Amino acid sequence: MSSYLDELYRHQAWADTEHWRAFEAHPAALADKAIHERLVHIHLVQHAFLWIAGSRTSEFAFKKPEDFTNVAELKNYARQGNDDLSELVRNATAEWLEEVIEVPWFKPALEISRRHALTQAAMHSHYHRGQNATRLRELGGVPPMTDFILWVRNEQPAARWDED
Repeated sequence: MSSYLDELYRHQAWADTEHWRAFEAHPAALADKAIHERLVHIHLVQHAFLWIAGSRTSEFAFKKPEDFTNVAELKNYARQGNDDLSELVRNATAEWLEEVIEVPWFKPALEISRRHALTQAAMHSHYHRGQNATRLRELGGVPPMTDFILWVRNEQPAARWDED
């Protein structure tokens, strides 16, 4: 089912890859504690919402910055989360998206639709990409322009995790 969420998640994957490309072009960015911790947080939350909206067949594995021994592991974690979220949303039905699920880390647990949970996850990632863009500029790097409207204008390019 093609949906607005499908577009948001395709944009998210593209924007994440553009940011990763900018960080890799400016090595000080990936060595920066704030950017590194925020990247872990962004991709952890993406995985968390994948788990919340998905099957929950096992316990969720919370990750910490020290769980990634190198940047390549973190980037692979990012790619896997984006790929899995995109597939989940691409295959979603309208009925499935409207089912109410529980977000367990709220006390008491929050009950919202899968659609709302998945919208929150995309918006959350967007917010933190903006913080990382600001930090990259502070470190002397050039943040990529990843506005949604630019992505649409450019015919919705696919995410490029590896150099082409």
